[in-house]
Amino acid sequence: MQTYDVKKVHPALYAPRPGDFRVVDVPEMAFLSVDGHGDPNVAAAYAEAVQALYAVSYAVRAIAKSELGRVHTVGPLEGLWSAADPRAFVTRDKAAWDWTMMISQPPWVTPAIVAEALVRSRRKKLEALDLVRFGPYAEGRCVQVLHVGSYDAEGPVLARLHDEWMPEHGLTFAGRHHEIYLSDPRRTEPAKLQTVLRQPVRPR
Repeated sequence: MQTYDVKKVHPALYAPRPGDFRVVDVPEMAFLSVDGHGDPNVAAAYAEAVQALYAVSYAVRAIAKSELGRVHTVGPLEGLWSAADPRAFVTRDKAAWDWTMMISQPPWVTPAIVAEALVRSRRKKLEALDLVRFGPYAEGRCVQVLHVGSYDAEGPVLARLHDEWMPEHGLTFAGRHHEIYLSDPRRTEPAKLQTVLRQPVRPR
């Protein structure tokens, strides 16, 4: 039984090499998602959203294995970030951030499987379960880079992307800032965290 791992299926998207910014084309993919607002370090809603996403994702995995005979690795946590003033990301004004936390799902996961996973997850009485939704997300053309270091060290990288790289290549914003967390912050020291920083773009 072969195990599906989104990082291995899409290495250019989920396992990029460190270096400069790279242009990638991101296909439509299915996600479990929860929306929220505020500083992820202190907002209870953020922790509750992440907890619910993992609970449902692991329930989906169990159902797919038992009912379909398909096995997959639960994907990494991802986040879409936005703010009324985009400079809030460079200045790290986290209280102003809107976020959508997500975990990708394999192509064979259906709404019926997710519905059953939600039923099973309710036994854990998690606060954010009613906020979990399932659906497609398509980004298309994006620029991304693998950032190695603390989350708070992202500001200069994003400033270089927004203020230098994108204008030099005739590109502008075409969607929300996207981060993919390849490291577990509970087990990885900040200087070694690996995060994919991705920005959807279009010609100016």
